[in-house]
Amino acid sequence: MGKHKGLGRLLIAVTFFTCGFFINIAQLLLILVVRPFDKNLSRHLMSYLTYSFYSILVCVAEWYAGTKLHVYIDPEEEKKFFGKEHGLLLMNHTYEIDWLTAWMITDKLGNLGATKAYAKKMLRYVPIMGWVWWMGEFIFLDRNFEKDKIVIKQKLIEVFSNPDPVWLLLNAEGTRFTPAKHELSVKFAKERGLPVLKHHLVPRTKGFTASLPTMRGICPSIYDINLAFKRNAEPKPTMLSQLNGEAVEPYMYIRRVPLDVVPEGEKEAAQWMQDFYVEKDKLLESFHETGSFFKTSGVKAVPEKIFKPRLCSLLNFIGWASFSVGLILYYMITSLLAGNLVGFFTVFSILAGFYGLMEYAVNASKISKSSNYGAKK
Repeated sequence: MGKHKGLGRLLIAVTFFTCGFFINIAQLLLILVVRPFDKNLSRHLMSYLTYSFYSILVCVAEWYAGTKLHVYIDPEEEKKFFGKEHGLLLMNHTYEIDWLTAWMITDKLGNLGATKAYAKKMLRYVPIMGWVWWMGEFIFLDRNFEKDKIVIKQKLIEVFSNPDPVWLLLNAEGTRFTPAKHELSVKFAKERGLPVLKHHLVPRTKGFTASLPTMRGICPSIYDINLAFKRNAEPKPTMLSQLNGEAVEPYMYIRRVPLDVVPEGEKEAAQWMQDFYVEKDKLLESFHETGSFFKTSGVKAVPEKIFKPRLCSLLNFIGWASFSVGLILYYMITSLLAGNLVGFFTVFSILAGFYGLMEYAVNASKISKSSNYGAKK
């Protein structure tokens, strides 16, 4: 069984990194060849490229691991708005695979390829994944507010000028939730008279309030995502469990909030964000205590929907896996026939490198390895 898991992770690693390498090349060609003549066409095609790359891991989660996403969503709002307009995504940053569940839901709502995020500037230099984000118009920040507020304004205008609906993810907590960071967050809240949250860190409001003036008029909505896993669920919701083919069950409540309800003043908007996170905290408290987001939170209940995996993500994975394995086998066989042992062992070195990169990425995604951002307030 362990050997099968190892082979599965190797196949996923080879497929993921081979796909990413060629996607990077295609993205660069779009920027150099198409974008100077037709920016909108370049962006439209870029969304297909980023979808192809992201859906590799969506396929792993849903088709290979069998992960089933339980979504609570207003059916009327879903039909009218979801995936049809620009939006700012707010999501709790609690689990190792919260980003993967975000990819899963945006895939089902038809927006995966056009989903972007605020991210640390250093990430754009990470080979393959960082380059996909960089060329895909993510907003990279220095975590220096004086510099970042200029970048935010410029990049928001650019991102939301896209004629296709774009969703931009903001993790307002700034870093992933851990008990140590939560303890510091509680201390910070008490010192400054802010609401004490049980399931979130105190939201950092500067990025949000700096974004609001630019977003008004070009981004009509906030999409609030509340993600939870049952506390004692096994296996644990980790990237390793997904790569090992072990199913987990995420529960998600997603709602649309018109941007117009957010007050215009900076202080008022910051207070709105604090109050909003109090309500988000009640949603998670209700889920963990009762198994329902709605029983004790005071939020109106909406129906549960279980989205089936999309066939296109499976076909995309099969296509890239076949291409990747075929390429490797061809090079190995031709190297052997030509007596090129250097070439033959080079292939093994590449395979080992891909596997090592995947293991490194899995290790880096662990909560224990999360950044120290948030340890200081």
